[in-house]
Amino acid sequence: MKALIIDDERLARTELRRLLEPFKDIQIVGEAVNADDAAEKIAQLNPELLFLDIQMPGKSGFDLLEMLDKVPKVIFTTAYDEYALKAFEYNALDYLLKPIEPKRLEEAIRKIVEHEKKDVQVKSALPEILSAEDQVFVKDGDRCWFVKLERIRLFESEGNYVRLYFEDNKPLILRTLNYLDERLDPRSFFRANRKHIINLKWIESIEPWLSGGLLVKLKGGQKVEVSRRQAVKFKEMLSL
Repeated sequence: MKALIIDDERLARTELRRLLEPFKDIQIVGEAVNADDAAEKIAQLNPELLFLDIQMPGKSGFDLLEMLDKVPKVIFTTAYDEYALKAFEYNALDYLLKPIEPKRLEEAIRKIVEHEKKDVQVKSALPEILSAEDQVFVKDGDRCWFVKLERIRLFESEGNYVRLYFEDNKPLILRTLNYLDERLDPRSFFRANRKHIINLKWIESIEPWLSGGLLVKLKGGQKVEVSRRQAVKFKEMLSL
């Protein structure tokens, strides 16, 4: 698994590299010293895992995740424990306090390797792509639906869950947005930003938005911002 270390302290990066040497499943492909540096290297190196410090000069680790359209798996590494609850709102697989104890790091790596194996098993057991015509079973509490994907206008990430919007229903399912992004047909569903996938058939209007992005209004009332990076892909995909 390709990993990127993001920390403004050189000694912290060096120490983490040393601690990770015994773990052959983890391949360190690079280091970054701040959020902007990390965003560039994530785009270049496409890591599957981030070891991410939270407090850095300028933008924080949380700010970095907000900048990304698709967030890799994350293990936070920080000297502060007060961010733990917020960290797990960002899909963090673990939260390691500095100085990092080798035993805690081993637990985190074991967790992420098991998580990766489970993802592979789930993907191999299911069809690769779901089209708009496919029907899916949705359960939220005591309520159940058997719904065609073409009826779902919006998928919204809420941590390790995704909220679906169809008709007046808003069920919450135990899936990540990254997982759905890999399963849904890109001809019908578009990853607008870190938190949203939209159904292209439900677009009512599009207008220019901040920093080169777009604002999409869906039939049903929701407004979704398409990030600057995704706006480029969006225009290319929908242009003649």
